Amino acid sequence: MNSQPGGAPALSIVVVEDHDALRQVTVDFLQSQGHRVVGVPDGETLDECLASAAADVVMLDLNLPGEDGLSICRRLRASSPTLWIVMLTARTAPQQRTQGYQDGADIYLSKPASNDELAAALRGVARRIHGQDRIASLQLNSAKLSLSGPLGQDGLTDAEMKLLRGLALAANRQLEHWQLLELLGMDQGEDAKSALEVRVVRLRRKLARVGAPEPAIKSLRGVGYQLLVPVQMA
Repeated sequence: MNSQPGGAPALSIVVVEDHDALRQVTVDFLQSQGHRVVGVPDGETLDECLASAAADVVMLDLNLPGEDGLSICRRLRASSPTLWIVMLTARTAPQQRTQGYQDGADIYLSKPASNDELAAALRGVARRIHGQDRIASLQLNSAKLSLSGPLGQDGLTDAEMKLLRGLALAANRQLEHWQLLELLGMDQGEDAKSALEVRVVRLRRKLARVGAPEPAIKSLRGVGYQLLVPVQMA
């Protein structure tokens, strides 16, 4: 298996960028990091590329000719839930970042991103992908309030079971704060969000104890949470 500098496994990446020179610079840099990279200018060419070969990551600009990046992101997330989507865009306003995460982005980087930032983000993706491969899947037994993994078994509270089950069954394993609070029968508000965060921290610890790579639950700033490991219902 090829690897990146630092030892992380290499990835198969498609860069979607309509600016020819910028696309080529990005492709050249990623290839220099050991990745297998193809550059395309638009969503239509991306579809042709993905039809011929699977990818680990799509790096997506938002301002594209024809179908825009957000539309492409939503479509990819619906059809390929395990695909990692990195948005690399000049749209930097907080509400635009929030929209990107809501539409399915895993990572949202602002242009111009430094080579170091881009390389670090992809090393994290590689660790996450191959970490998931190693642990296969965790087992959640809702009736027994138990979570099992390669390192053993741990008990869950009723609230932790509801959180984990809700995230595991959600599209892209992602739910907003209000959805999670609703699952727990809690009122909306800042105090409720703080209580939710405490429960998520405890659940992360239990996931780690049974063998999930850390962090198994990602906080989506201002949006909600995303479960990063597969969980099977027993």
